[in-house]
Amino acid sequence: MGAEEGTEMSLWGIWGGLKSTVGPGRGAGKALSGMGGDPSEGPGDGIPGVGTRAEVSPAPTDIAYLRSVLPSTTEDAFFDYLCTVDASEVTLSSVPEGSVVFSRVPLLQVKGPLLVVQLLETTLLCLVNYASLVATNAARFRLLAGPEVKLMEIGLRRAQGPDGGLSASKYSYIGGFDFTSNVLAGKLYGIPVRGTIAHSFIMSFTALEEVQPKVLAPLAGGEPVDLVVLAESWLRRVCELLQSPPEKANRGELAAFVSYAITFPHHFQGLLDTYCVMRSGLPNFCAVALALHQLGYRAIGVRLDSGDLGQQSKEIRRVLRACGTAFQVPWFGSIPIAVSNDISERSLESFIREGSEIDVIGVGTNLVTCPLQPSLGCVYKLVEVNGSPCLKLTEEEEKMTIPGIKAVYRLYDDAGHPIMDLMALEDEPAPKAGQELVAHVLGRRGKATKVWPNTVEPLHRTYFRDGQVCEVLPSLPEVRNHAQTSLNQLNPAHRRLREPQPYPVAVTEKLHLLLAELRQAKQ
Repeated sequence: MGAEEGTEMSLWGIWGGLKSTVGPGRGAGKALSGMGGDPSEGPGDGIPGVGTRAEVSPAPTDIAYLRSVLPSTTEDAFFDYLCTVDASEVTLSSVPEGSVVFSRVPLLQVKGPLLVVQLLETTLLCLVNYASLVATNAARFRLLAGPEVKLMEIGLRRAQGPDGGLSASKYSYIGGFDFTSNVLAGKLYGIPVRGTIAHSFIMSFTALEEVQPKVLAPLAGGEPVDLVVLAESWLRRVCELLQSPPEKANRGELAAFVSYAITFPHHFQGLLDTYCVMRSGLPNFCAVALALHQLGYRAIGVRLDSGDLGQQSKEIRRVLRACGTAFQVPWFGSIPIAVSNDISERSLESFIREGSEIDVIGVGTNLVTCPLQPSLGCVYKLVEVNGSPCLKLTEEEEKMTIPGIKAVYRLYDDAGHPIMDLMALEDEPAPKAGQELVAHVLGRRGKATKVWPNTVEPLHRTYFRDGQVCEVLPSLPEVRNHAQTSLNQLNPAHRRLREPQPYPVAVTEKLHLLLAELRQAKQ
């Protein structure tokens, strides 16, 4: 028996769970592939090691529970049979994790006894859908931000529970984010962890007298220096340069910055908008950063969390450069500026349009909840039983299944861009590079299309054969790199986020004839 799962352009992500022919369903677009597993497990831990057998037999407590909820007329032989169910006859193949996949192309193919592969349906869809959705959403942010801006996932507080929070952190990283604020995700998956000062930390200080300890030793050694006194002296010089009254700078905020700097002199950063950015937050930050510089240390950045982020970033950059020039600190003008506050795709477009000075962007709600498309829509469909192809016939052609167990190929042009994904029946000869191929593009009526690919790539690999893992699963960094490579290979016309050129997904002549034959028989 064969089953399939299928999306439009998506990123395909996997946590080391079982795989099946799962594919993007209606309205899914292009996506990055992703598949889940137990969020507490590291990359690849959801499946036993290569050469080991997967144990999926139900436990006695599972059987007891099923007895309690199924009709009392259910025969004992059925429960006896369930005790024998395992994955020893199951074979799964899929596109590699992190690959770009398109609508109607199977992500996974599952072969095995009918009941077993039916039992896998809900598990596989649950593992695939959210993982691929978040990876794809993250990839959209990465494409908009460009390669230079750093992206930080900060969505744990808004995620769909603890499991959803870990999933979002992991698949955002696959999709192209650089950091996460989720410390547990950093521990479990090795994702770089970043964070900043909280407003509550700054607000907890009211006066400079609260700073304890007050001294910091110079980086090169020597007697500790009273950083409170040094920062106050620098604040007067900064305010004079900016022509801003020193009394407008909040002393509780200054105390918080000094206390943080004494504790983390190599990682000092300032959250600027607890009070007033230009009259308090920025002067206080510059004063403490310049005091640290005098002792041999270097501040690592500032963050904004409210207001017109793009415009403020330009004003902050102007002040940082002015301080760097006036006080002869060359690196001061290039201090990284980070922003957060309900960042969306529109926010990124606005930053680009305005020519902002933003270096780091923290994205939370609009990343992990995927508001533009809350679900991916992968489906799991029967395509063959006992060697006989199956067809689900509906009034909507785009929801019609493609019958038979298939091989899938990606065709590339001379520039190395994918030009078509081609589905063929499993027993058909593989297409060859440089030779003419006749294909029928799904959704286009009329004559067949002829293509001459420069390169042909089989998309599916078998990862699980007859109950055993048969290929080493990639590490998380390898999946992330593959995802970025897959995206970069796309033709810009297909990769753009607004009105992309439709990417053709096609079937061979033989598969086209089979589809027509089964459709006519059904009708």
